[in-house]
Amino acid sequence: MKWVKALYIRNFVFGVEDSLASTVGLLSGIATAGVNASTIVVTGAVLIFVEAFSMGVGSFMSEESAEEYVKRRDVSSREPLIGSLVMFASYVFSGFVPLLPYLFWEVNTALKISVGLSLVCLFILGMVGAEFSKTSKFKHGVKMLLTGGGAIIAGVVVGGWLKV
Repeated sequence: MKWVKALYIRNFVFGVEDSLASTVGLLSGIATAGVNASTIVVTGAVLIFVEAFSMGVGSFMSEESAEEYVKRRDVSSREPLIGSLVMFASYVFSGFVPLLPYLFWEVNTALKISVGLSLVCLFILGMVGAEFSKTSKFKHGVKMLLTGGGAIIAGVVVGGWLKV
């Protein structure tokens, strides 16, 4: 069933993009605010797991509701549940891309590595998504890169404004 494959792709792309963009945005903001590395790591880890759970539950509820709306009856929870697990796993895995540099480098270096890795991953994600839809890989890569860039800018601006 084509819609099932679309469900999994949608949850994967949404989970990875949201995790990379929001995690790197938050980490960039608090790093810019002058917070120490251990606080950044704890904050990032909490964000990743809370948001992964929230996004997984949200995916389950919205996909099940949409399917029931289309079919006008109760439906099996199997596909929405698998989709929500795809969302959860992709969010957790991707969230550690921007977080891991803070475990190995000092904050200013980790910030640069975190941002760079996240932007590269966003570009690759856009290309992978385009491969599924058979559309322009470069165009989708740039679109994803700009999305993440916006989150980074927002985080740095707010972090700089609230500097400790």
